[in-house]
Amino acid sequence: MAKGGGEETRVGDLPEACLEVVIALTSPRDACRLAAVSPSFRAAAESDAVWGRFLPSDHCAVLPGGLAPAPDGKKKKGVYLGLCDKPVPVVDGSMMVWLEKESGAKCFALPARKLSLPWEDGEQSWRWTPHPLSRFAEVAQLVDCTCLDIYGRLPASALTPATSYAAYLVFAMAAEGHRGLTFPDQESTVSVGGRVVARHAVCLRPDDDDGEARKLREAFVVGAGPVRRPARRDDGWWEVEIGRVAAGEAASGAGAGEDVVASFEVLGWYPKRGLVVEGMEFRPV
Repeated sequence: MAKGGGEETRVGDLPEACLEVVIALTSPRDACRLAAVSPSFRAAAESDAVWGRFLPSDHCAVLPGGLAPAPDGKKKKGVYLGLCDKPVPVVDGSMMVWLEKESGAKCFALPARKLSLPWEDGEQSWRWTPHPLSRFAEVAQLVDCTCLDIYGRLPASALTPATSYAAYLVFAMAAEGHRGLTFPDQESTVSVGGRVVARHAVCLRPDDDDGEARKLREAFVVGAGPVRRPARRDDGWWEVEIGRVAAGEAASGAGAGEDVVASFEVLGWYPKRGLVVEGMEFRPV
């Protein structure tokens, strides 16, 4: 703008501290774009003042020993990028945390050891074993059971504010085969403080060669929508979306100190085996 017919003041002429305040109100993706505008924007967009705002307020608690700074010496940007590159175990070892690169929202992975697994059929229902593709020391392999329900819980206060999340069961099938996991009577739910906010019909192992099973699967609906199918991940595991919790629902639970609980259940009582559970993930959507 011009004052009294004098020279115009451009945005790039503002003090670096002013630019830092403005850029910190955007997103990590926007900050990277703004760094290409001009040298003054680049200096502000890569500053610790900006990237410190993008880091979760509790990042020091979830980083055991911290992460190495970036080669350019921008410590907080290096910590941010380090948290985006790969999951980091929290200090107490209860889960792994990483950041969605574009938004900075936190993602969580609960290992099978932190899930609630059914033991009604005795201690031999599950076998704990290492897996070459797993991020965790052990996975749970279903040996034999008739009742199968799996629960994972996360404090609602841990979720990034004003962010909607989806929960996923991460799994595989045992090399020696599986049983009882192709039928359509499988259900997933997500609840906040005991209030169910999502319910879906799912099937971990759809058998498209079985015509009768396919008809049942297409007809079986819980609430709304068809049966959900799993998807193969780049890391070799399979995942199925359990359900979603909206930002407002998560916020109400966070204020009350409640948990977000995601569950998967096979409704039929018949023999089941061969499921390999790596864990459960909560990711922003």
